[in-house]
Amino acid sequence: METKTNLKNLNFKELEDFVIKNNLPKFRAKQIAKWLYNKKVDSFDQMTDLSKAVREQLKEKAEITSLKLATYEISEEDGSIKFLWKLKDGHTIETVLIQERNHKTLCISTQVGCAVGCKFCFTTKDGLIRNLETPEIIDQYIEVQRFIGNTPENRISNVVYMGMGEPLANYDNVKKSVQIFTDDKMLGLSNRKITISSSGIIHQIEKMYNDPDFPQVKLAVSLNASNQKQREYLMPISQTNTIEDLMKTLDKIPFKQGFRIMLEYVLIKGVNDSEEDAHRLGKLISRNRKKYKVNLIPFNPFPGTEFQRPTEKDVLRFEKILWKYNITVIVRWSKGKDISAACGQLRKKEIENQKIMIT
Repeated sequence: METKTNLKNLNFKELEDFVIKNNLPKFRAKQIAKWLYNKKVDSFDQMTDLSKAVREQLKEKAEITSLKLATYEISEEDGSIKFLWKLKDGHTIETVLIQERNHKTLCISTQVGCAVGCKFCFTTKDGLIRNLETPEIIDQYIEVQRFIGNTPENRISNVVYMGMGEPLANYDNVKKSVQIFTDDKMLGLSNRKITISSSGIIHQIEKMYNDPDFPQVKLAVSLNASNQKQREYLMPISQTNTIEDLMKTLDKIPFKQGFRIMLEYVLIKGVNDSEEDAHRLGKLISRNRKKYKVNLIPFNPFPGTEFQRPTEKDVLRFEKILWKYNITVIVRWSKGKDISAACGQLRKKEIENQKIMIT
């Protein structure tokens, strides 16, 4: 039996090639893309400006997949919504909708689990299970948009690849999803509204910036330390991707206005939040400070962690020291602290509930 083509696995050029290969006029690609990404339909029968014969032909050759909602939690504090999706193989992933003051941001996952092993991250506890496929990445956006209402006033304008997994370890699927997100004939988001967050895999960062087919989007790098020893302790990946080599790589990336690199720094009480840490970080960045912004993130505790959240006083002290180095710094206070906010918590809760039901 012939395998059907998942249409959400195709960028626009590939979608055009698909319709031509199936003896359909080229303009059908634009019609299909409009239904999938503008109208966000989940069946061929809803594509009413295609003839019944064309729809039947598409059903034979192609498929439209979607994610199944397992559960969700809405924060009473700030309106954030955490979604848990069930995949076709039974695994689950999380997505978080963040209600900002004047826009909506969606935090999406790229892997089931994660292999990077950061000590302060809940997602890594089960290791890496598998990469997400392109449709599973973009469907997080499509399904959440449908959930809140597919209307102009509810449009999700910002996407951050900061959920479960290391995006650049799933390079091809992330690249294809970014192509679909940014294509005006598909989801049509602004390149400046998309951010890929990486733990700092140097060769993959270089690959992304040297790839002419990877749309330029914003980059966020998890630094989380002010020296090599500290970073190795928190992020084992730094044993081979040293902080010195990482900063050299970031420094030489061509600077483009509006695409400053975000350096993410999770502040952990008694680990990396001292005045000395702040000064070391300031000196590390200050030589090329116009290229960077620092995102200070007070640690968000999860069950079983050895780490603690710093006091607000210590966070603000750290911020003020960076200001002295003329560094742009933002404190990102946690959203959704009342809804299993740390990445992987809702997924773990659901897994544990299933174990209780089975026993």
